[in-house]
Amino acid sequence: MVDRASGHPDYQGNFIPEVWSAKLNTKFYETTIFGSIANTDWEGEISDQGSKVMIRMRPDITIKKYKRGEKLDPEVPEGNHVELTIDRGDYFNVLVDNVDEVQSDIELMDEFTDDATEQMQISIDSEILGEIYGDAHEDNTGADAGKRSGGINLGEAGAPVEVDKDNILDYIVDMGTVLDEQSIPQQGRWLVLPPKLAGKIKKSDLKDASLAGDGTSIMRNGRIGQIDRFEVYSSNNLADSDETGSKAFNCVFGHSAGLTYASQIAKTERIKSEQYFGEFVRGLNVYGFKVTNPEAIGHFYAVAK
Repeated sequence: MVDRASGHPDYQGNFIPEVWSAKLNTKFYETTIFGSIANTDWEGEISDQGSKVMIRMRPDITIKKYKRGEKLDPEVPEGNHVELTIDRGDYFNVLVDNVDEVQSDIELMDEFTDDATEQMQISIDSEILGEIYGDAHEDNTGADAGKRSGGINLGEAGAPVEVDKDNILDYIVDMGTVLDEQSIPQQGRWLVLPPKLAGKIKKSDLKDASLAGDGTSIMRNGRIGQIDRFEVYSSNNLADSDETGSKAFNCVFGHSAGLTYASQIAKTERIKSEQYFGEFVRGLNVYGFKVTNPEAIGHFYAVAK
């Protein structure tokens, strides 16, 4: 319904008599971790120059045996590249009614903007965690993972591994072994688990406090921390599946060099409405992400037992 006097939809011509509390109720948001597991090495180049950047990869140089007096065989290295494209975008567009603004004793625009920013972060986090496991190197996923040894079971479609408090640490060590066999650096490794699997770590018998990267047992302080060179994170934004009758999770692990993220436009603006008595507050975030080194990303498909 549109009131002819005000021209505003659903406005009935009467001011709202209620008294509203100046204190907002607490709102809880999903924890986002993509900023901790991805690098932003090429964000500056994209922001300044365009919507994509060609990331050149270092070529492999062949080492040959030398014999005295032998003619040297020259090699022309062939460089490769991956393309990081800014091809995703999220926005919000909220009308702040003049009547609501006058009758409110809190900064509505600030509150709306803060909430929208949190929601954008959650949306991006869910996209990244829900997609990158599909780009893991073939030796870092499945029931026969391991570039050199093979036979490391990280779970596969239709057959997720069953994880409990007695074997969770064994699987974390296996994931570390998979990265070791890819010669991935020790520093900068990360592992993302859903809360249900992260809880198995806290229930496990971690008698050696050094496993957590500090001098205090996880059983004593409840912090996941660092285990076998992995910084362990808990997230509700991982993709899951009910294909086996129990919820299986697409957990991801890897190194920060394996995943890159870049944001080209991130802005918020206020615009006076020409149709309504109020102002729009709107925001835009244009971004992209890419698994630039598949060898540094792994997929752990598991169900909590």
